[in-house]
Amino acid sequence: MTRQIFLRPSLLLALLLFPGAAVADPDLPPWSERALTEDVDLEALAASSDDLIARLQPLGKELFKAKFTTLDGAGRPDATGAIVPTKVRRKSHLTFQRLAGLDANACASCHNEPVTGGAGSFTANVFVSEGFESADFDTIDPQFSNERNTNALQGAGLIELLAREMTADLRAQRQALLKKARASGQPETATLESKGVSFGSLSAAPDGTLDVSKLDGIDDDLTLRPFSQKGVFASLRQFTVNAMNAHHGIQPTERFGAMWSGSDDFDGDGHVDEMSPGQISALVAFQATLPAPTRKQDLPEVWQAAAEAGETLFSEIGCSTCHVPALPLESLLFQDPGPFDTAGTLRQSDVDTPLVYDLGTLDWVKALPRDDQGRVLVPLFGDLKRHKIADAQNDTFGNELLAQRFVARDVFITSELWGIGSTAPYGHRGDLTTLNEVILAHGGEAADSRKAYAGLPETERQSIIAFLRSLEIAE
Repeated sequence: MTRQIFLRPSLLLALLLFPGAAVADPDLPPWSERALTEDVDLEALAASSDDLIARLQPLGKELFKAKFTTLDGAGRPDATGAIVPTKVRRKSHLTFQRLAGLDANACASCHNEPVTGGAGSFTANVFVSEGFESADFDTIDPQFSNERNTNALQGAGLIELLAREMTADLRAQRQALLKKARASGQPETATLESKGVSFGSLSAAPDGTLDVSKLDGIDDDLTLRPFSQKGVFASLRQFTVNAMNAHHGIQPTERFGAMWSGSDDFDGDGHVDEMSPGQISALVAFQATLPAPTRKQDLPEVWQAAAEAGETLFSEIGCSTCHVPALPLESLLFQDPGPFDTAGTLRQSDVDTPLVYDLGTLDWVKALPRDDQGRVLVPLFGDLKRHKIADAQNDTFGNELLAQRFVARDVFITSELWGIGSTAPYGHRGDLTTLNEVILAHGGEAADSRKAYAGLPETERQSIIAFLRSLEIAE
């Protein structure tokens, strides 16, 4: 059944006249302080022959940079920042509060270094709490929240496409294993691997029972969730819906509207249906089409030579085991909603036709290398997998007290290193100022590589730094 999306009469008339267009509310004066002034009819746009990226990306950029106001519904006096609609236990007298939120006027308030959509400095840190029982915390004490630095979003569309393909691949392997166990009448075990990345093993019994105890770096449902430092968000859409409520107090109707919360003003601020599915789609389109990081051009000869030597050493000491230089991508067609969006985000079952962006039409994608099978090689320096990254000897990355979405405190998803030369400071709290510091902070599964790095002569360590600093987000 298709969900009905209702628009204001003035917008509805404009969409009837210009199907699929992004339209401004004609009732507002040009000096209006509102930011949410344009909307999109997703069904009309999906059915049109328009260039979807050209239609939605500019609106998404405007929304990403927009400073939301109370006229848009910014603020959530009756709601917490939790990822599901949750009422506060006691109301705060503060609208803005750097700890439990609201903590930003705009997406670009934090994602702005070195360009819009990028990372953020320590001053842009946020505090992550599930928000169900501790929504009103006003302290940085780690028993109440986890402090996190801002991740860059450049190349995020390719990251999500890789995760989708790997999820589908792993689920197909699970299905084949179940079929094999039913046919043989005895337990069967298979090693799970996708795009050269191992995710442990899975066992199946003839009755369909699965033993997931040997899975490694992925959730039991075999869904890769490539976003956030812990790897807990499966899609840009889910990430965006969460962030709009948590950071800005803007409630997207696809999660906080009457269908899921029973109210069109769940947060009790007097503004109903604050952000439409079309506006969320525009934000997704902007983020999904942000150019991937690249390498510094025209380096001094001494830097270029050091970077080349450093890249070789980076691999030799084992860093590329997790920070895989490139993963192959079969398809550049980005669907929104995506195939793994679930309840609380717009799903493919909620629309007649999902939007489909062909990222292959973008010039920066055309410039990426391809393998002998024609697949795009995404140079992310990552593996989209979670790893234990701290131990008793080196617990710098294991200093959190709260598990996020059932992920252990000392486990984090591999950070993609493309662009790392532009995204200091480092670490999940942004409290490590140099690349040398962040490398030496590695423990757990990365302990051997860290020890190998520490044992190198200073000139060779510096060559690895030269290599990493050559990976940049273009300005």
